[in-house]
Amino acid sequence: MVSIIPSENAEPSEMRDWQIVHGDVRNTPEIAAEMSAFIEVHGVISTVMTDGLLGCPHQEGIDYEGEYCPDPACAFWYGRDRFTHKLVK
Repeated sequence: MVSIIPSENAEPSEMRDWQIVHGDVRNTPEIAAEMSAFIEVHGVISTVMTDGLLGCPHQEGIDYEGEYCPDPACAFWYGRDRFTHKLVK
């Protein structure tokens, strides 16, 4: 997911995500090009990027309802902090 945050302490003004059926979007050159174009169109001056995954690929309210994704493949994330990956429950 790429979010455009127009200024310090502002909420995202634009957000977009990319998905594929099989594989990892991080290893797809076409998606990397689309992300770069999205960033460029919005005149981004600086970027910030995580050094790893921030949870399962499913989106709360879109792919599932509730606090945690019910997909068995995402069980690792149940009760974990997205940033530290440490158990919190």
